[in-house]
Amino acid sequence: MSDHLNELIDESIRLETNVADLYLRFQAAFPEDADFWWALALEEKNHAALVRSLKEHFLPVGQVPENFLASSLETVKETNRLIRGLLEKYRRTPPGLEEAFRVACRLEEGAAEIHFQEFMDRERTSELDKIFQRLNADDKDHGKKLRSYMKARGLACPD
Repeated sequence: MSDHLNELIDESIRLETNVADLYLRFQAAFPEDADFWWALALEEKNHAALVRSLKEHFLPVGQVPENFLASSLETVKETNRLIRGLLEKYRRTPPGLEEAFRVACRLEEGAAEIHFQEFMDRERTSELDKIFQRLNADDKDHGKKLRSYMKARGLACPD
């Protein structure tokens, strides 16, 4: 496995874990929405487990679903830096509800997460693609879930 691919996989695992940690922070800050944030956090942890299984079980035999990972390592790294900064900021001062939803929408609709969504939505071409899509079938499209939940709560959705 190339060093670049290995680093991209590790950063992708960190991304999913960081997003889960952020959602757990939101869960603690907003008890009235705790179930919603908890569900998203669990799905992000599931995404991290899928990427980890890719590294541990499929890469050693030379199988990687095409376009499963974001193509830009720097984009994933930058997103991780952003989330770590937000986690530190919110550790000191929790965000307001609308800010939490805006941040979550921005992350879910950002380049790294959109790439994952595009993989999940595309036509299945290989057996490996089918396996990963089936494993993650219920955990997709967080952007739509966020916007739908915001609308139900009477919150303005970001553009």
